[in-house]
Amino acid sequence: MLARPLTLRTLLVQWWVSLNALSSDAALYAVSAVFALLLGWTSTQVAQWHWGYLTVAPYAAAALVGLGLGRMKLRREMAVRIVLLVLVIFGSVVIPLGLETRWRHQDPEMGFAQPEVSVIERSAAYLSQGKDPYRAYDHDGRIIDEVKGIPAYESFFPYFPLMSLFGLPSAETHEGSGLTDARIIMSLMTLLASGAALFLLKASGTKKIRVAQVLLALPTGALFLSTGGDDMPILALMLLGVAFLERRSNNAAGVTLGVAAAMKLTAWPLAIGALLVARDESGRSAWRRVALWSSAIVLVTITPFALKAPWAFFTNVFAFPLGLAGVASPAASALPGHILTTMWAPMGHILAPLTFLVGGYFLAKYAKRHWPLSLSQLLAILSLVYLVMMCVASATRIGYVIYPINFALWSWVTVDQDIKEPVLV
Repeated sequence: MLARPLTLRTLLVQWWVSLNALSSDAALYAVSAVFALLLGWTSTQVAQWHWGYLTVAPYAAAALVGLGLGRMKLRREMAVRIVLLVLVIFGSVVIPLGLETRWRHQDPEMGFAQPEVSVIERSAAYLSQGKDPYRAYDHDGRIIDEVKGIPAYESFFPYFPLMSLFGLPSAETHEGSGLTDARIIMSLMTLLASGAALFLLKASGTKKIRVAQVLLALPTGALFLSTGGDDMPILALMLLGVAFLERRSNNAAGVTLGVAAAMKLTAWPLAIGALLVARDESGRSAWRRVALWSSAIVLVTITPFALKAPWAFFTNVFAFPLGLAGVASPAASALPGHILTTMWAPMGHILAPLTFLVGGYFLAKYAKRHWPLSLSQLLAILSLVYLVMMCVASATRIGYVIYPINFALWSWVTVDQDIKEPVLV
């Protein structure tokens, strides 16, 4: 009987497994260089195409160095990989971020930052003046209290109030760029939280390097840190929460996940899912500790604003991100949910609830069959959940793919040692 021809996926897996650690790093940096070049060539957003052209050389140089060193038998391969990782972060985050914040300071109108940077800084300015950051809402298809002089979609503040913290330095100095640029504050928070998480994770050095690469060095992290990624500190805090859950430090996990959930809605799936896998030292459920801390932080920081202007709060935080506020969002990537909503507007009100009901049913069946869930299983489930949510939302960015990518990677990192590990990462 003739052997079946190998598929492209099988060939790629075999090639990837055959690589040593430095060679696999080189492959990732080479792909990143190609991506950066294509982004610089094709993107119409100033901050993005500048980042693309700025990072082609660092990624390409790292790929060549990794490829060359990968052919040698090095005694301190781990140390070499870490040094190379730090240099890549410097070239793909520190230098582009410094240049883009400087250029933004020199010419604020050119667009050297994603719109969310100005949105966060503006909300912080309102808070520092004792005003409500939720300044706009939809009423019968018309924007009420629209901020003058900016696009309608920038009038909305689609986050929870704690996100404004990243804009407070610029609000206090009355300077929205330079060293007080919100991106610098978000990047510092990301580095601190992810550094602590990597230190605490019970994983090998090889796994930790891969987590750091995806979160900080590759375009999955560096692009967003440099151009305006408010999702990066959220992801870093969630990774820290994962590390605390793994160590069964439930009070710390509750605080960390509570802070993330009090900033952005995207942290809620993990904050809620953590209640299913939190265990104390004896293996008993410790969901109450996590719930107490996380819910307390969320309620204390959100309730005053939700009570002050309920409709404006709901429109900004929920309706606008879901594409239900009657305003076209620049985040509307050509994903299934957006395409279907464009073809038939009522689909925007049907698709997400329907997906929630159907997906919730199958997730409940899976959880019941595999109960009690492990942390690794929860993270794998959440990777799928984030991917589906991104696809069915009527207005979402393709950039949100960093959530399922990171959660899939964290699932691999936290998998129990007695379970055979996949070889794809």
